[in-house]
Amino acid sequence: MRTRQPTTTLEDQPIPVRAKLAAAWTSFMFLYAYVDILNFFTPGVIEDILDGRVFEFDLSQTFSTTALTLVAIPILMVVLSMTLPARATRITNLIVASLYVPVTAFNAVGESWLYFYGLGIVLELILLALIVRYAWTWPRTAPSATSPDRETVRAQQQA
Repeated sequence: MRTRQPTTTLEDQPIPVRAKLAAAWTSFMFLYAYVDILNFFTPGVIEDILDGRVFEFDLSQTFSTTALTLVAIPILMVVLSMTLPARATRITNLIVASLYVPVTAFNAVGESWLYFYGLGIVLELILLALIVRYAWTWPRTAPSATSPDRETVRAQQQA
């Protein structure tokens, strides 16, 4: 007869805010890129590209540079979320995610495949909302009783 082992609970370790932000920006980038890639399978898109047009825009160096910038910013946010000081990371994430909400919503304008684009945009907006939430609710630490405050340190340095 087999003895039954006691059931154990998996340890649920807290995830640092920086890791949550980087993961959310990474997920955002995958969606952002794959919506564009899968769009190539929409009838007429390849023909329009070969004719030099994307949506209502002429293919040009300006268009390509703008598109690269729109993709590069979220890519850089992965690195910046992990490397900037906490305060700068928080502020940068709040600003950039907030600016990407209208950019993301704009992608639905004039599209005929509303289910496809609608799903992509809703998922991207959910990720942007998570980024804003993670940055907004960034945990704060109370000053330690053993560590001096800034004014005390400055006074000691000036003395």
